Amino acid sequence: MPTVAEYAPAVTTHPTRAALGAAAAEHAADVLRTRLDRPGIARVMLAAAPSQQETLSALARAKGIDWSRVVAFHMDDYLGLPDDAPQGFGNWLERHFATRVRGIRFERLRTAGDPEAEAHRYAALMGREPFDLVLLGLGVNGHLAFNDPPADLDDPRAARVVELDDVSRRQQVDEGHFPSIGDVPRRAITITIPRLLHATEIIASVPGTEKRRAVADTLGSEIHGDRPGTALRTHPRVAIYLDTESAPENDGS
Repeated sequence: MPTVAEYAPAVTTHPTRAALGAAAAEHAADVLRTRLDRPGIARVMLAAAPSQQETLSALARAKGIDWSRVVAFHMDDYLGLPDDAPQGFGNWLERHFATRVRGIRFERLRTAGDPEAEAHRYAALMGREPFDLVLLGLGVNGHLAFNDPPADLDDPRAARVVELDDVSRRQQVDEGHFPSIGDVPRRAITITIPRLLHATEIIASVPGTEKRRAVADTLGSEIHGDRPGTALRTHPRVAIYLDTESAPENDGS
């Protein structure tokens, strides 16, 4: 990839998942309140995963946010599941966030029909403006959204259909979403890394021992598509919230 500016994310470690979520949500709420002090809407990109549950639950309780002026998108979803499947990321966000905040406009990926056409539709729906806020996690394999390694850090598209690697699919089983890897879809639609990073503020919530290696790689490895999380270091305003389990300094090795 071309030479890019490199920044140091703001990294904080918290004693529990709940404390991590509360801190990340307070930061996110401040970003939204500041944006909504000006005319217009706030544009938010959301991840759907257990790692985000504490952050989104706390954000839904935040005071002083006019959710009727917020438009939310989500960054990935499986292909091939029934429309009402609880594992669907759009369904997850409806349950855990969108139904808990009054008036928010939640623009969902459509996983039925032609997936290539949907990727183009959703790219047009997102438009070219930056997101005011992106709330994301980090995969066990370092993925951002479903951009598994080797990811294209310069992808010219905003959304695309991807094949999921086995590490990513195994993570879904380990987190309890599917009974076996054979039940995990092999394809998904994802927002690409350049489009995710076209944002004013990025907040990553990354709890759990299983993410420790990915966090260490994200913070310390060469910026490269083999470790997609390293792309976060190309953005000047990234905050990464860890708990004691995910913090690399607690590796013990």
